[in-house]
Amino acid sequence: MKKWLLHWRTLGGLFDLENKEARIAELDDVMLQPDFWNDQQEAQKVISEANGLKDQVNEFYNLNETFENLELTYELVKEEADAELQAELEEELQQLSSRLNDFELQLLLSDEYDKNNAILELHPGAGGTESQDWGSMLLRMYTRWAESKGFKVVTLDYLPGDEAGIKSVTLGINGHNAYGYLKAEKGVHRLVRISPFDSSGRRHTSFVSCDVMPEFNDEIEIEIRTEDLRIDTYRASGAGGQHINKTESAVRITHTPTGIVVSCQTERSQIQNREHAMKMLKAKLYQRELEEKEKALAEIRGEQKEIGWGSQIRSYVFHPYSMVKDHRTGTETGNVQAVMDGDIDQFINAYLRSRIS
Repeated sequence: MKKWLLHWRTLGGLFDLENKEARIAELDDVMLQPDFWNDQQEAQKVISEANGLKDQVNEFYNLNETFENLELTYELVKEEADAELQAELEEELQQLSSRLNDFELQLLLSDEYDKNNAILELHPGAGGTESQDWGSMLLRMYTRWAESKGFKVVTLDYLPGDEAGIKSVTLGINGHNAYGYLKAEKGVHRLVRISPFDSSGRRHTSFVSCDVMPEFNDEIEIEIRTEDLRIDTYRASGAGGQHINKTESAVRITHTPTGIVVSCQTERSQIQNREHAMKMLKAKLYQRELEEKEKALAEIRGEQKEIGWGSQIRSYVFHPYSMVKDHRTGTETGNVQAVMDGDIDQFINAYLRSRIS
């Protein structure tokens, strides 16, 4: 019990309750202003930050109450040596351990842009339909994970595969600490399975690259000259006929000095799609700037790797056995179906902890 108390007091010192409550009060005052909803985007950002802080503060108080109750139970066990009460205490301590781990992880998400929304891109590697199908499976996995966190998922760009799956997809994952969590997913994801597209029933290996960037609003200053941009419009497309417009509302922006290309087709308005695309371009240019300065590369961009053998961060094996293994941390599970349904917190948590250990 003393070990738990020491751990809790250490976390309590990191939490800085007073400043968090002061920031919540400040944000609440902002939300009460009559012009609060004039800028919808900024309003959502304020609400997201306030909700994230309130969730942390509420959990802090709940954990503190749990500790106080367990301390009383512990004293009773010492005095009465009640076996049933001791078993109950041990069970509650196990539950507390899980809650403490989750709470500690939230406190570790303190990098400069961890709190930002995330832009997530999936790009299948070589392998045609098989790799494109793997891309759609990862799309489903990340969508389910984000929804389980209460995050909003917006499809910014979608290019369907020729027969099945996707050729590429770009998602906006909107929520407090979305980038902080999802930066753990950047890299190449490898699938081993019996291909449903192979009539001979042979085993195939497929690769999909996952790129994750923080979404920026006014946090950074990036000079983008109009004369450096080539802007093309086209008709939006999507899976199953969704997002298809009769007008050319989708926007593709090419930054000619760097060759960076971004696309957005989520909105019916060409103007709104252009705004989203410019945010994506801003994020990519900022990453490029960091790389050129060799500054904070591992924190924001991560290592660039070829989409192929030997470069994967995680393997998903469906055959000849069932296992998902993260090669950076050694974390693994045999419950492949749960992972594909969005249960990837164990991998994210292990990676984030490994970066500060």
